[in-house]
Amino acid sequence: MANTWLNNRKRRPTHPGEVLREDVLPAAGLTQDKLARLLGVSRRTISEILHERRPVTTDMAHRLARAFGTSPEMWLGLQQDVDLWNMHKAKHREYDRIKRVDTSKAA
Repeated sequence: MANTWLNNRKRRPTHPGEVLREDVLPAAGLTQDKLARLLGVSRRTISEILHERRPVTTDMAHRLARAFGTSPEMWLGLQQDVDLWNMHKAKHREYDRIKRVDTSKAA
């Protein structure tokens, strides 16, 4: 239940693309095109992340961490929060039907 706080949030957690778009790129003076070339990916990939239509993968998290002196875990943590929140909102009733397994009787 580490992320139960996500279940009660009314606002979606911040997507890593928003962090890049609003904070990181302006501070670094980078355009989408320059970032794509720096990371060795397509401009379309960067655009889709910045517009929150694509998740940050483990590969992209490593690339971003290397470029900006952060950690892959930071980028993946942001993405994980968004993914968990989205899934909870989409499947909440379905998940409520799943009953907890009693493992105390296991020998």
